Amino acid sequence: MTTSMVSEPEAVGVPWWMVLIEGIALIILGLLMLSSPGMTTVILIQFVGIYWLVAGIFKIVSIFMDSSGWGWKLAGGILGILAGLIVIQHPIWSPFVIGGTLIIILGIQGLVIGIVGVIQGFKGAGWGAGILGAVSILFGLLFLFNVGGFTLALPWTIGILALIGGVLSIIAAFRLK
Repeated sequence: MTTSMVSEPEAVGVPWWMVLIEGIALIILGLLMLSSPGMTTVILIQFVGIYWLVAGIFKIVSIFMDSSGWGWKLAGGILGILAGLIVIQHPIWSPFVIGGTLIIILGIQGLVIGIVGVIQGFKGAGWGAGILGAVSILFGLLFLFNVGGFTLALPWTIGILALIGGVLSIIAAFRLK
């Protein structure tokens, strides 16, 4: 009886240089968002619009390849195409609408997570869960009652987070090397 040695496939990781490129791109994005937040946001939202348009077309084309769930694919494709066209045709107000929508979603999410945290705190999860829940509710309410202000602050927030993420990615790349 012969036994063949089957070696375990090596875990294929991301090459260090790709992580480095990601870090450099994040730093460039962060610097652009902080130095010219309006124009950078408009350009990024236009890329999002183009992505939605192309993804919507592909979703509809995919119905002809695999017709399972065709209703959802058709609905998603139509929504993607419409959203993409609207964003592309209205480059100035699209960042405000998309940013405002994101802030509203984050505000609602903060309320829901906060309410769950407070309930868990009263059910025995501890004071920490209750306090974090209350803080989450406060942030949710702040977001919902000042959508415009937080929408205008979003580019700077993204810029700062991109700079931090870029530096951390570059550090991780050199650790991988």
